[in-house]
This record gives sequence, structure tokens and C-alpha cells, in this order.
Amino acid sequence: MTTLPATESTAASLKRSQTNAFFVSFIALGFAFSSLGPTLPSLANNTGSTLSQISILFTVQSLGLLAGNFFSGRLFDRRPAFPFLATVVLLTAAMLALIPLMTSLGLLATLLFIMGLATGSIDVGGNTMLVWLHGNQAGPRMNALHFFFGIGALLAPIFVAQAIGLTGGVTWAYWLLALLVLPAAVLFLRLPSPVAPARIAQARRERIPWLPVGLMIAAFFLFVGAEVSFGGWIYTYALSLGLVTVTSGGYLTSVFWGALTLGRLLTIPIAGRVRPRYLLLADVLGGAASLSLLLMMPGVGWALWVAAFGFGLSMANVYPTLVLLGQRHLHMTAAITSLFMVGGSLGSMAIPWLIGQRFEATGPQVTMMVLLAAVIMAGMDVAAFLWVTRGKRG
Repeated sequence: MTTLPATESTAASLKRSQTNAFFVSFIALGFAFSSLGPTLPSLANNTGSTLSQISILFTVQSLGLLAGNFFSGRLFDRRPAFPFLATVVLLTAAMLALIPLMTSLGLLATLLFIMGLATGSIDVGGNTMLVWLHGNQAGPRMNALHFFFGIGALLAPIFVAQAIGLTGGVTWAYWLLALLVLPAAVLFLRLPSPVAPARIAQARRERIPWLPVGLMIAAFFLFVGAEVSFGGWIYTYALSLGLVTVTSGGYLTSVFWGALTLGRLLTIPIAGRVRPRYLLLADVLGGAASLSLLLMMPGVGWALWVAAFGFGLSMANVYPTLVLLGQRHLHMTAAITSLFMVGGSLGSMAIPWLIGQRFEATGPQVTMMVLLAAVIMAGMDVAAFLWVTRGKRG
């Protein structure tokens, strides 16, 4: 049996520890992202707000996320990442602990904005540093990273439901989530920061290639916007068509997010063997087929459940695969990665808003029309990116 030299073994062990720190931080990221929705009525009661008034928190959090995506990329390119990541994880924990104590909507919105800044930085850090650490072998780990985000996003509503059942409020749920976020900060403080490969360090001094980067930003805008819109609107869509009850509609949303998480788990071993372009082709075809099923059979109950599962499975690996596609054709500085995340954040705000503007005037089917158009345009956009960057391999 061949024994690795001590220095090589130590380096491999360090790389595993750094990767695991990102996995833990993305569980925390999932906690932060999915905790707001199920606690909205309780937070409205705490602040004396109506649901329509307190829904502004989603927009405020998204704006914070957008700002965190944008500004953190430049910081990661200039300074060691882990001390900063430990700080924003601690900030996330502090915001989670304070949220249930707020009695003013303005103060609550401020906390959500700050938490958005922090989580946006964690998002960019994880997606950037895994590529720096593992290069062309990042595929399975990138899918695992987003799988762990899904785990956090699935667990947070369960914790909230249990806390409400046991205590009648959400305070203990938020405090538990705050405690569960802290291990990520400990890991970041104990480990040295990853160092960018030489080609990335060189690329920092070069001009950003705006055409391919702009095409990738558009792909994130369309794909992420479609994913968030389906998860946000499928309940109202199905209820408006009389296909679900209030209770079963909640299960329908869980089917979508559960399929998304399952898909990320299934693609961990696949990502290292299949090129990103072929994974994205399968995603576009599967997503378009699921949406087309709902457009062709709008009043059929089984089609709704099949489409929710199919679209979740199709969108599961889009986000990490887009990052990997960028890594294969561009020099992925943190600044460039942050621009990709900004595109996703903008899409998660704009496309659900567009559906909302036309939902009542045009009818529920406008949801699937907009999403199908977004998925097809995203596929065309990726094809344009591949054409523009043909022959260029990172």
C-alpha cells in the first residue's frame, strides 16, 4: 500500500477540513433563508403589522442578500476569507437571536437586511472557495454544498413548527437556529483561509470579460428566478385552480423543495463524471417538460404533483452546475462569482414580481407561461455562453 508523504497528507486533510467548514456554513445558510416564511404570522403579531405590511421583509432580506453578494466578492479577492466568514456567521446568529424580540417593523426590517448582507457573503464565499480549493474536481463537492443548504432549508420549518407547538411562539425556534449556526463560525476561526490559485491571482489584475460574464449573470437571473418563482407561487397557483386544499397545498410545496434537495443528493456522484453543459441540457429539458405538462393539463391533479416533483428535480443542480460551467470557461475570481450571485438575487426578486403583476389579470396559467419562457431563454443563454467561450478552458 502506497503511503502519502506527510506534507501531502496534511495538505489533503486541511483541504477536507476547509471543505467541511463550508458544508456546515451552508446548513446555517439554509436555516437563515427558510426561517422567515413559517414565522411571518408570529412576527406580524409581535410588531402589530398586517401580513401585507410585513411581507416587505422578503424584499428587504433580498436587497441585503444582493448587497452582500456584490460587495463580499471584492473583499474575498483582497483579504483572507475565513476571519471575515466567521464574522458574518456570528452576525447571522446574532440577527436570528434578536428577530423574535423585535416589536417594531422598522427595526425588524433592519435586522433582516443585515442578515441578508451576512448570508449573501457566505453564499459567495462558499461557491468561490470550493472552486479555488478543488478546481476541476469541484463538481461533486459543489453539489454537496448546495445539498447541505437544502438540508438546512428543510430543517428550519420543522424546528419552527415544533417550537410553536411546544411554546406557542417562535422565540425558542429562532434561538435554537442561532445556536446551530455557531459551529460554522468556530470552524472558520480554527482554520487557515484558502489561497487562490496562481491563475486566479493573475486574473484579478485583468479586465473582467463582460460578454461571457454578462451571459452567465443572465443565466443565473433566469434559472434562479424560475426556481424561486415556482416554489413561491405553486401553492397559490394550485389553490386558485381548485386542485388542492389549504393543507394539501402546503404538502405540494414540500414536494417541490424535497425533490430539489433529493436531486442535489443524487447529482453528487454524477457531477464529477458528466460535463456541466450536459447536466444543464438535462435540466432545461426536464424543467420545460414539467411546465409544459401543467400548460397542457391544467386541471389534472396528478399532473400537478408530477410536475412539482419533476421541476424540483430538474432545478436541483442548476445553481452549482452554473458555477462549475463558469469555472471551466472563465478565471473565477471572487468578484466574478459575486456578479453571478447578484444575477440570481435579481432574478429571485424580478420574476416572482412579474408573475404577481399578471396573476389576477391573466389567470393562474400565466405562472407556468412565464416560467417556461424563463427556462427556455436560460437554455438559449447558456448556449450563447458556450459559443462565446468556445476553445477557452479555465
